[in-house]
Order: sequence, then C-alpha cells, then structure tokens
Amino acid sequence: MECDDKNCWIHGNTRIRGQIIIGKVVSAKARKTVIVERPLIKYIRKYKRYARARAKIPAHNPPCINAKEGDIVKIGETRRISRTKSWIVCEVIKRGEE
Repeated sequence: MECDDKNCWIHGNTRIRGQIIIGKVVSAKARKTVIVERPLIKYIRKYKRYARARAKIPAHNPPCINAKEGDIVKIGETRRISRTKSWIVCEVIKRGEE
C-alpha cells in the first residue's frame, strides 16, 4: 500500500539512523503516533543487584504500517519529527490479539 506521508521511512523522505530497538505498543490513541514500551534492566551498584525498569517511547506510525495496540514492533531512531517524537515504526514483528 502506497502512503503519502512525508515522514514515512519507506515512501517519504525521512531516513532511519542510529539505534533500532524492539518493543510493545501500549497505546495507539493519537493520530500517526504510538507509544512503545521497552523493558530495561538497570544495575544498582550500591546493592549489587539488578532492577527491572521500562521506557515509554513515542514513535511515528505511518499509515502503510499501521501498528495497533498489543503489537510487537521494531522502531528506528531518526531526526526529530515533533516535540516528543524521534522514532519511526519500521515494521510490525508480531500482531497482537484483537
């Protein structure tokens, strides 16, 4: 499906550079934006233990990819698209249950 989004990394003129990470879409309420949650493991030196944490990253969701809530997606770093978005959804790895 061809899309006319200028911020699409496939059909537009925005390129992916930098990190590429995998996470789960926890919110897809905003238009062309998804919130991707990424699990992290932090080491705490004082207690010599690991702690689980998570990062919520807003990412641009082009109409040709159209990720939904519950999907496992791959996102790539890019130039700043808006005040909060610096990531684009590259592909949907696994669709969530509907």
